[in-house]
Amino acid sequence: MNTSDPSTTPDVGAWFIGARGSLATTATIGIHALALGVASPIGLTTETDAVRVAEFPEITDIVVGGHDISTTPLEERAEHLAAGGMFPAALVDAVRERLRATEANLRVVPTLTATQQEEIDLLAADIMDFRDRHGLREVVVIDVSSTEPLPPYHPGFDDDEALQTALTTPGVRVLPPSSRAALAAIAAGAAYAAFTPSASLNLPVLRARAERAGIAYAGQDGKTGETLLRTVLAPMFAARGFRVQSWAGTNLLGGGDGATLADPEAVRSKLVSKNRGLHALVGDDVVTPLHIDNVPDLGDVKTAWDHVSATGFLGSRVTLQTTWSAYDSALAAPLVIDLVRSLSLATRAGHAGVVPALGCFFKDPWGSDVHGFGEQTAQFIAWVHETAAAVAAARVAAP
Repeated sequence: MNTSDPSTTPDVGAWFIGARGSLATTATIGIHALALGVASPIGLTTETDAVRVAEFPEITDIVVGGHDISTTPLEERAEHLAAGGMFPAALVDAVRERLRATEANLRVVPTLTATQQEEIDLLAADIMDFRDRHGLREVVVIDVSSTEPLPPYHPGFDDDEALQTALTTPGVRVLPPSSRAALAAIAAGAAYAAFTPSASLNLPVLRARAERAGIAYAGQDGKTGETLLRTVLAPMFAARGFRVQSWAGTNLLGGGDGATLADPEAVRSKLVSKNRGLHALVGDDVVTPLHIDNVPDLGDVKTAWDHVSATGFLGSRVTLQTTWSAYDSALAAPLVIDLVRSLSLATRAGHAGVVPALGCFFKDPWGSDVHGFGEQTAQFIAWVHETAAAVAAARVAAP
């Protein structure tokens, strides 16, 4: 392909950080199954009547690659998820050849570099090689790796010179894996989304680098289940004038996420992210205890219970209890595909910097203080159509 002519390079790269994990594998299965026509786009926001536009890249135009610390073959990972009920085993058989082709695009995160800058350079080189080998118009990097503990503060988080000194000093380890991956995306000129609550691009100096690089980016922490339900219900209480007294939640999950979040340091950022939007909607004085418990036998099925206590007319008590149970990766995977398509659209429109209108996909949206799901969705729909119109107009005006 001639990579200098956008009209001859229609493909978009989806580069997953954590490419062999449950979420990335499910998203990869979904992309291949949709492209082959053996699955329907249920759960895909960008395929709903209100959102769908011709300017989104076709699912068939998405090529998958990524980084991971694991070397488990993608095919084996997919079979394991199918055995656990995430999707039918027949679907794995249908996309098996495509999974084997995707395997050639996956790279192991380097671990033996003398400096963190060397690692970042190698990560970026992998992304650029992926883009060049496939003649891609753009690459969208999505961090879907496991939640990591927040790093201890370093002056380099606020000062670029101090950060660069640390990154190029042998033996110094200042940035966590998610932030190194984010810097690699910036260096490769790729759009970026943080689907986890890890540090990633959420450090001032990294955000400044992203702005200077002119990439489109969005985050943070995918909104898939309990928090989605909360941001639908909380505006209802406010609109009807009820006063919420407490909103308690418990999450039970197993699998890799359950094991990761059993670490009190790793779970800390997740708890903050899940509660921030709720406090924004019902007030900081509302009591919001929240627990996340590892229950290994649940596997990839996540169950969330919420108990809401509110005061109604004349001081009467109002109580709401909800139960949400689903395969969390199956809830998240279509959102990841939506983000690939949306950030591709933003890139083609020449958008540089954070995309606040993608807040409907995140618990802790960057660039926006809107948390109510209805309002977020309306903003997303308006942004899609405005951006698509700009892309279409530019295409017509091009010589």
